[in-house]
This record gives sequence, structure tokens and C-alpha cells, in this order.
Amino acid sequence: MKPFAIAGIQMKVSAVASNVEMMKLKIDITMSLYPWVEMIVFSELCGYGPLTHTATEFPGEFEQEMQAMAKKHGVWLLPGSVFEKSEGNIYNTASVINPQGEVVTRYRKMFPFYPYEVGVTPGSDYCVFDVPGVARFGVSICYDMWFPETVRTLAVMGAEVILHPTMTGTIDRDIELSIVRAMAAVNQCYFFDVNGLESGGNGRSLVCGPDGRVIYQAEGTEEIIPLELNIDRVGRSRELGVLRLGQPLKSFRDHLGDFTIYQKGAHLPYLNSLGPLIKPTKLDTLAKLKMQENEYEPPSDPTGYKGFGK
Repeated sequence: MKPFAIAGIQMKVSAVASNVEMMKLKIDITMSLYPWVEMIVFSELCGYGPLTHTATEFPGEFEQEMQAMAKKHGVWLLPGSVFEKSEGNIYNTASVINPQGEVVTRYRKMFPFYPYEVGVTPGSDYCVFDVPGVARFGVSICYDMWFPETVRTLAVMGAEVILHPTMTGTIDRDIELSIVRAMAAVNQCYFFDVNGLESGGNGRSLVCGPDGRVIYQAEGTEEIIPLELNIDRVGRSRELGVLRLGQPLKSFRDHLGDFTIYQKGAHLPYLNSLGPLIKPTKLDTLAKLKMQENEYEPPSDPTGYKGFGK
């Protein structure tokens, strides 16, 4: 058995005040209660909330404070994400910090939640990092997992554990929970999904194993989720199959076809027919009704009766 202990922090997130001091307190409490924890993961946009005016440059004060906390407790730390301001763009960026307090990598969310996460630029690079002697980890943020190519790429790059900060407060949380299970199963990996509360989401963080089965699901209150993972389960699943049945990663490798839809310049008439990526509004509906009204011609009345109108 190759054990590794990760704690997810499901906490209340404010949109109008910094949450950094509470994050630091949660780290102190976690390490006091569970000193055997080796990595801590927070939810998406946990530091300053979901408003882009909080965007900050990297490296900066937020990272420095989180680096100090990681070094203080000698743990790996993924402090959720914050909005990053860089060269006139805003990115949704997560930092990975090692137990020495060093930033080992950063990840910019590849799929902002368009058309709702307006003003945020997509990242372009996948993110994996190694915990020496333990495993390779991949980082994904919230809406990224709705695009299975993202998690599949991390798995092909060798990721055995996917760390997935999210900020979901919408009615599609049930759908997301099913996607977490599916991504864990089809990529035969651990999937550690951490959601926030209040302005940071509706909770129900979820951790699944490499067979897609639920290891733990939180509810809608603040929780510290300390779990010891057996990393060897990933290797066994990938060697022998999910529940000793399908071997999706090997099948993907051995039957990798010509996926022409991914080629640059591919002709995609159906996708192109779906229209622009915009937020539906009542005004759009009203405009269509007005157009229909203008085009409508009432049938002629052979009696000459005009009704009660003026």
C-alpha cells in the first residue's frame, strides 16, 4: 500500500471581503486535528471570492501567505484559485506549493464558465506535478471537467490523482457529481473535488476512487475532509481493469483513432450551426416574439365584423 493523506476544506467564501485569514485558520485547525495530513486543497476562488475586480498579479501577497502556511506545517498546499491579472488579461489561476513553501507550478483554468464567467481568459497549458515517491497529480478547475478531453489528457500524462477545486452554487450540482464519478472511472484515477459554500458554492464536495465509487461526499455545511488514499489502487485498476472489467486507458492507447474533429481547420458544420456562445435573456425572447407579431397577418373576416376594438 502506498498511502497519501489529503484534506479538502469546504468552507464559507465571501464575495465582499478577503477569505485569506480564514483559510489560514482552517489550515491551522486541520493540522492540529489531523497532523498526519500531507496535502490540503481548497475550493475555487476561495481566497477573494468570485468577483474579477479582486484580480491580483503573480507572484504576490496571496501566494506568499500560502507559501508561509505550507512551510509552517510542512504540507503540500493547493489553496484553491484566485483571479490573476497578467498583461491586460484576467485568468482563474491555482498555485501548487510544496512543503518547503515553494511554488512548484501554476494552472490557469482552461474552460471559464462562459457565457457566465465573463471577462476571464482561458489558459492553454495542462498541469501535472509529482509528489516524490508518491504519485503524479493533475490539476483541473470546475468547468474544465465538463470537457472529458481535459481530464483524459492529464491521465495520459500520468496523473493518478486529479485535484479539482470548484465553485458551484447552481442547480446543476447533481450533474457535476455524476461527472466526477465518470471522470474517475473512465480515467481510472482518484478525483478530489472540493466545492465552497455561500458565495463559493453549495458544498457537496466529492471524492471518488479509480473505480468511480464514492469514497466520501460532504453535505452543505463547513467540513474538513481528511482522507488517506491508497495510490496503489490506481496502478491496479489500470493494470487489471475497473472492477477487473474494462481497461479504458489501455483501450484508448491501443485503439487511438483519427479523431478528425480535433484537427485545426476541421469542417464542423453542426457545431458551427449552434450559434454564438452568449447568455440567453428575456430580451432575446421578446425580440423574437415582436418579429413574429410583425410578420403575422390575421385571416380576413368575410362578415366584415371588426370586434369590440376602437
